[in-house]
Amino acid sequence: MRILIVTDAWEPQVNGVVRTLQSVRAELELMGHRVEIISPDQFPSIPCPTYSEIRLALSTRRQLDARIAAADPDALHIATEGPLGVAARRWCVARGFAFTTAYHTQFPDYLAKRTRLPAQWFWRYIRWFHRPAAAILVSTSSMAAQLNGHALPRTRLWGRGVDLDSFRPDLPSHPALADLPRPIQLYVGRVSVEKGIEAFLESRHPGTRVVVGNGPALGSLRRKYRDAAFLGALRGEALACAYRTADVFVFPSRTDTFGLVMIEALACGVPVAAFPTRGPLDVLSKDVGAMNENLEEAIACALTRDRAACAEYARSFSWQASARQFAASLVTLRPPAEPARAGASLSAVV
Repeated sequence: MRILIVTDAWEPQVNGVVRTLQSVRAELELMGHRVEIISPDQFPSIPCPTYSEIRLALSTRRQLDARIAAADPDALHIATEGPLGVAARRWCVARGFAFTTAYHTQFPDYLAKRTRLPAQWFWRYIRWFHRPAAAILVSTSSMAAQLNGHALPRTRLWGRGVDLDSFRPDLPSHPALADLPRPIQLYVGRVSVEKGIEAFLESRHPGTRVVVGNGPALGSLRRKYRDAAFLGALRGEALACAYRTADVFVFPSRTDTFGLVMIEALACGVPVAAFPTRGPLDVLSKDVGAMNENLEEAIACALTRDRAACAEYARSFSWQASARQFAASLVTLRPPAEPARAGASLSAVV
C-alpha cells in the first residue's frame, strides 16, 4: 500500500508525536508498505508564535497538491491539526476523498493554558477539523470516550510502543546524573506551560529534580528553580541512560493523551509518578507507578515499586502492533469508480 502521512510535527522537533510517526513508519516499511511524509521541512516556514522550536509551514495550494499527486497514495492520513493538516483536509474534502486523522494532544486544554481562553472555544475547531474523517485514531479508550462526548464518534484505537533495544534497564548511568543526591526525580519532555512542570518543581520530596527537554518555558524555569538540574534535550543513548539513572519518573502533565515518555521510562526499569488524569490512568498499573493529586505522595509511593516489574510491564507495548493497528484503520483514498451508464461506451467512462 502507498501511504501518505501529512504532519505539522516532524524533525527537528523532539516530542511524542514525532517519535510515534517515525517508529510506525519504520514498522510499516518493514511490512512492505511505501510511506511518504509531507512535513514542514519541505516548505518555507515561520516559527510558531511563543514557541519558536515549532515551525509553521507556508505552503501554497499548488505546492501541496503537487506533493500529494507525486506521492500517488492509496491512503492518506492527517496526523496534526496545523497548517499542513488543514491544507490536506481541504484537498480531500474538495475531491470527496476519504482520509483518516489522529488526535494526539489535548489541543483545547493546551491552547486554553497558553491563551487563558475557554477550552470550549477550541473544541469548535477540533470538531470542524476531525468531523469529515472516516476514522479518528486515538491512543486510549478514554480519549475515544472524550471525543464521542464532543460529537466525534468515529474513533479507532491506535496504541503506542517502545523501542526495547534502545530503552532497557541494563544501560550505564548518565554522567550528569550519576553523582546527584538521591532519589533522582526525572521529567522528560517539552518544557512549556501546558506540561505542568512547575507542579513537579514545586514538590519538596528529598532528592534532586531533573528536567530533560527544551521549550519556551526553559529560561524562566531555570531562573526560578535554581535547585533543579536542567539538561536540555537529550537523544538516543544519552536519553535512555538518563531514564535508567533516575529513581522515579515524574509525569505532571494533565493535557497529554498518552505520554510516550512514561513507557520509555518503564522500559528502563523506572517507576512513574503522575496525577490521576487521562494518559496515566490509561497507561499505568499500580505495580509500576503511583497516581495522586498530591504529587509528592505519588513520588514517594512510586519509589517503592519494583524496577524489574516496570521493565517487564513495558514489554507489552510494541511498535509492530501499533503499526498494524494504524494500517488496519486506514481507508482507501479515492471512492470506487461509478458504474458505467447503460449504453455508454467504455472509452467514455475510462
